[in-house]
Amino acid sequence: MEKGVKTLREGGVIAFPTDTVYGLGADAFNPKAVERIYEIKNRPEGMSFPLLIADIAQLSTVAEPPSEIAWFLARRFWPGGLTLVLPKADSLPPHLAKGSTVGVRIPNHPICLTLIKCLGGPIIGTSANLSGKASSLTAYEVKQQLGDKIDLIIDGGKCPGGNESTIVDVSSGVPVILRQGLIPQHEIEEALKKCDVLNKF
Repeated sequence: MEKGVKTLREGGVIAFPTDTVYGLGADAFNPKAVERIYEIKNRPEGMSFPLLIADIAQLSTVAEPPSEIAWFLARRFWPGGLTLVLPKADSLPPHLAKGSTVGVRIPNHPICLTLIKCLGGPIIGTSANLSGKASSLTAYEVKQQLGDKIDLIIDGGKCPGGNESTIVDVSSGVPVILRQGLIPQHEIEEALKKCDVLNKF
């Protein structure tokens, strides 16, 4: 873990286990490190990366104050396999959000959370695989896909989730599921039925 934090602070790119799949991460506020992840994954630069934070207090560093619906979903599913798409903070560097929104998640995994807390800020939380390829559930699978392109792989065993996070856009009006993942759609729908702001999904 110490080596992982040191690598992040020095602008390196690492792979680490999360509650969903293995993540590929770097210090989110280091533009050169973020650029490396685009190159490693062979990802189009128009597609922004989601950010991982350790607690709600860090949310204000990357996003505007969430709506009541966003807060409701965050309280219900964080930490966990839900990525919320929120209006980005005005102070967010342009290399982290190509448009007006940013994807944010609090993961439910001790290794991942420790990395973020020790770094003291959000990290990139994209899946540790080549764009278009299957997500990696083990350190071995990360090594098979990415080889020596990254600086460190933290082997935390097989990821418990086995699937990527569910992405819900709550940036305006009614929530919209952009990607079904670890949290099934029906769980999101059932939760929203209990939301005072939104009577139905």
